[in-house]
Amino acid sequence: MAEPSETGGLSFHPMDQFIVKPLFGDAGGAVGMLTITNATFWMALAAVCVVLLFVMGTRSRAMIPSRSQSIAELAYGFVYKMVEDVTGKDGVKYFPYIFTLFLFILFSNMLALIPMSFSPTSHIAVTAVMGFGVFFAVTIIGFVKNGASFLSLFWVSSAPLILRPILAVIEVISYFVRPVSHSVRLAGAITAGHAVMKVFAGFAAVTLVAPFTIGAMVAIYALELLVAGIQAYVFAILTCVYLKDALHPHH
Repeated sequence: MAEPSETGGLSFHPMDQFIVKPLFGDAGGAVGMLTITNATFWMALAAVCVVLLFVMGTRSRAMIPSRSQSIAELAYGFVYKMVEDVTGKDGVKYFPYIFTLFLFILFSNMLALIPMSFSPTSHIAVTAVMGFGVFFAVTIIGFVKNGASFLSLFWVSSAPLILRPILAVIEVISYFVRPVSHSVRLAGAITAGHAVMKVFAGFAAVTLVAPFTIGAMVAIYALELLVAGIQAYVFAILTCVYLKDALHPHH
């Protein structure tokens, strides 16, 4: 984690943990479109964990649920109520999509806290696919459900008439910035947290400050556990908000 520098101090490389590498063969080899990488592996593992929890963990469907069934039911009920409360009854049909996003992000974030693991959601390439996927999906839904009246989302009829054109421009810009902020928020939060942990882990090699850094690492790790869940929740609830605008665009 920490290496001696030429000047006799310590040099840290907290960003090395985010490098995408081939899973097999030379670690420094070229990464192509079909190359199986560490990112591929950990994303696949997140998907497998979701399947194990919701297929294998709930197959008994007992009246007195097991721990895995209880966790699955709590997660299902939590996200379902969130979708229903934010989007209304007509948004419930899109619950499977939002639930899938929530679970994938949650498991990716949690698995990334295992030592020597890799965090797919720290990469904007991963989060942007989800962010722009939500953007295109809600835009298409908005036009399919409302036709041209979907454009009323950008026209604030409750504002004074003289301000409406200015607000319309702001609303349009804000709308097209959504997928960027949606994806950057998640990637930035995960990257920052893991980089800080790597820096403190590097300082743990210094005997003088080791007790402090170990205590700080425990606190930061606990915080990152919280962040892992919060970021999945934020991504899901923002998706619900965008979906609500698509289903009910009138101000």
